[in-house]
Amino acid sequence: MDDRVRRAVVAGTLGALSIFLGLTRLGFIPWFAGAALTIMHVPVIIGAVIEGPVVGLIVGILFGVTSLFQAAVAPVGAFDPFFTNPVVSILPRLFIGPVAWFVFRAIRSRNIAVGAVVAGIVGSITNTVLVLGSLGLVYGGAILGLMQQFELGDSLLAFFGGIAVANGLPEAGLSAVITLAVVGAWRLTAAGKRTVAGWSGRDESLSRDREESSGPSAGDA
Repeated sequence: MDDRVRRAVVAGTLGALSIFLGLTRLGFIPWFAGAALTIMHVPVIIGAVIEGPVVGLIVGILFGVTSLFQAAVAPVGAFDPFFTNPVVSILPRLFIGPVAWFVFRAIRSRNIAVGAVVAGIVGSITNTVLVLGSLGLVYGGAILGLMQQFELGDSLLAFFGGIAVANGLPEAGLSAVITLAVVGAWRLTAAGKRTVAGWSGRDESLSRDREESSGPSAGDA
């Protein structure tokens, strides 16, 4: 399959998956105290790792637009209205794929499995930090008011820190596991093999690096 066609197919498939996970709420895993962990950002990371930053960016845009749409038409939480602002719902998601790809690219030549795990973790943390940061910058006062209304304290930093630890860290762990599994399966399929020989070695296949980050390959930009 032509590189451009393959990248378009991967971007479309992962983008559709991200939209599906959002609209059906299957991308949210129930957590304690009524909270939920999200895996909606994972397709963004996977797209970047297997096809490069451009594909990751495209899937990230679709993820962000889905988040904005949900917040506008079917809000379920007190903070959801804030996500109708694209600075909160879309802008942070543009960085997930490129950051994950950069981390993976830096590590894969030494150990591709470790590269996939670290890319999953860093990509997830990128989503958590940038979304919380944009909420604080744009809506800090309003969020502080809600916190006081619901008796959640009066420190925005402590509140966001709690979310980062309680939700962000488990999400990073889930992201690492799923990214590792999908990238491993992708490599086996691409190589036409049923063996994991060489899985811990140098990256010789994964679309040859996608080779840089723009150009004929998705990572080639």
